[in-house]
Amino acid sequence: MPALLWFRRDLRLQDLPALLDAAAADGEVLACYVLDPRLKASSGQRRLQYLYDALRDVHDSLDARLHVSSGRPEKRIPALAKAIGASSVHVSGDFSPFGLRRDEAVRVALGDVPLEATGSPYLVSPGRVTKDDGTPYKVFTPFYAAWRKHGWRSPASSGPKSAQWIDPKDLPGGLKIPDMGVELELPAGERAARHQWKTFVQKHLDGYAEDRNRPDLAATSRMSAHLKFGAIHPRTMAADLGESADAQAYLRELAFRDFYAAVLYEWPDSAWWNWNKSFDNIQVDDDKNARAMFDAWKAGRTGYPIVDAGMRQLAETGFMHNRVRMIAASFLVKDLHLPWQWGARWFLDQLVDGDMANNQHGWQWAAGCGTDAAPYFRVFNPTTQGEKFDPDGEYVRRWVPEIGDGEYPDPLVDHKTERAEALRRYGKIT
Repeated sequence: MPALLWFRRDLRLQDLPALLDAAAADGEVLACYVLDPRLKASSGQRRLQYLYDALRDVHDSLDARLHVSSGRPEKRIPALAKAIGASSVHVSGDFSPFGLRRDEAVRVALGDVPLEATGSPYLVSPGRVTKDDGTPYKVFTPFYAAWRKHGWRSPASSGPKSAQWIDPKDLPGGLKIPDMGVELELPAGERAARHQWKTFVQKHLDGYAEDRNRPDLAATSRMSAHLKFGAIHPRTMAADLGESADAQAYLRELAFRDFYAAVLYEWPDSAWWNWNKSFDNIQVDDDKNARAMFDAWKAGRTGYPIVDAGMRQLAETGFMHNRVRMIAASFLVKDLHLPWQWGARWFLDQLVDGDMANNQHGWQWAAGCGTDAAPYFRVFNPTTQGEKFDPDGEYVRRWVPEIGDGEYPDPLVDHKTERAEALRRYGKIT
């Protein structure tokens, strides 16, 4: 009997276990994607552009046999399953709070047709790596040790020829894949992801451990958006990583991605609320002056070159180097005393790779209210951070060309003064 393969955060055909499961039903397979208006409303323009470009890549790889429709999945998926007489619906597991609620609604609406979840966007799915007593890890280092011990499967041997694909042209509700008309800095989709990864491994993996913190160098993989949308599976990437220090440094970053997904799965409220509830009582600024400070931060007009360079890179490209993300985030919460949620929301709006688990818990790491074992009094000095990680000023000059010509603004605040104020506020809640 026919089966339905419902794409979500797995916009690829290679290394896709759900595809193999759908094909195992010994019938034809309909590939589909549902444009959920709730996700569209919460996604920035660049992220939508990546989504649409990646869908076109899947569509082309399937010789135009991807059915794209719009609406609530609990309506659209049962309708498609009924239209083809599907015996089952197959997906990659989604462990986000939104994804779990959506999938349960679809499961109920499908009735007797099973929704089969196989695999996930992670090397190790959330909930799999726990302490001996079954409780979740709260600190990354012991999680990392257990994660490595747990291990993961080899890449799945799937591809465009793994199934007999149903031509969707006569099915109701189909629409042309939209386009935002936004130019992305890097190409989207599975073919672009695999090419970019191979290039990184060949040319830039050596030296990664040392150079990954340098925004002035082209030393990072730029795979984050591809991972966000599942244009490549991290299992595919891990298979190319050997035992060198550089390869293991990269693997550790993939582990952080799994860790933050696990934290969000175990503590879903941490998407927008402090994971460490004691921080609910911290004093933050949210008055008219705070809004003006926030606007200056967003515009890259704080008077701190490394912060402004990052914010301008974000505004122009939809990407910011990870080290600079930490510096910019620390500046917002520790120098300007603004709620981390303000910055997290702006990042989600601007970033091509905006991912709820990574973004929200990265911000809580900077704010000191997350799972990080380090104490709250880590406060990045934006001046010394810039000197250390952009030693020749190349990154800053690229994004803040007016620096030194009299048009660049004076510092918005005095870092030494605001660091002391941040420590005073943090000290009152401990």
